[in-house]
Amino acid sequence: MKIAVLTGAGVSAESGIKTFRDSDGLWEGHDVMEVASPEGFARNPKAVLEFYNQRRRQLLAVQPNAAHKALAGLEKMHEVTIITQNVDDLHERAGSTNVIHLHGELLKARCSVNENLVLDWKQDLNLGDLSDGNHQLRPHIVWFGEMVPMIEVAAEVVEKADVIIIVGTSMQVYPAAGLVQYSKPSSTIYFIDPNPSISETKRIKVFSEKASTGVPKVVELLK
Repeated sequence: MKIAVLTGAGVSAESGIKTFRDSDGLWEGHDVMEVASPEGFARNPKAVLEFYNQRRRQLLAVQPNAAHKALAGLEKMHEVTIITQNVDDLHERAGSTNVIHLHGELLKARCSVNENLVLDWKQDLNLGDLSDGNHQLRPHIVWFGEMVPMIEVAAEVVEKADVIIIVGTSMQVYPAAGLVQYSKPSSTIYFIDPNPSISETKRIKVFSEKASTGVPKVVELLK
């Protein structure tokens, strides 16, 4: 069985990673456009690099939770592709082997001129850290106003899926929110969220709970 899993910030929140829209979220105190746009980076690259350095240090100090581990375990029984809006590597650390990162990866850096030149990067990223082409490195993150290069690949995965699991995301942020439209009418959708934004139907099964308890329940059902 082919399973597509769409994950957002809520799946990593229980590991201690602050979510995008929480009242105490990581953007509080920061104008989003100053730390997550090409224009912000052009204006104050040092501040943007330090913002992501803090996020990276935080990521390296946390661990995958029960939701990440349950999804990794699902691979033993089915063909699973995780499509995540998260920039952390917690799915991979839990053991998932097929992960599509829509919004980039925090533990990678790329050339600010040649976007195909991507490096693994776990330490702080500073002004003066240059690519082979002698250009400043930047976080490998899809910023506001930039293309989402993996969205077409993700849409193809959703199109072929027999089951879709949506966890930790309200599916309100585009283009990711549009992915469910690609699902075939016969596919079953499991939606896991403490405050679900959609209602249960014959096709959609809603689990009104946090990821760490809801995901293992869905995985058990799919066994």
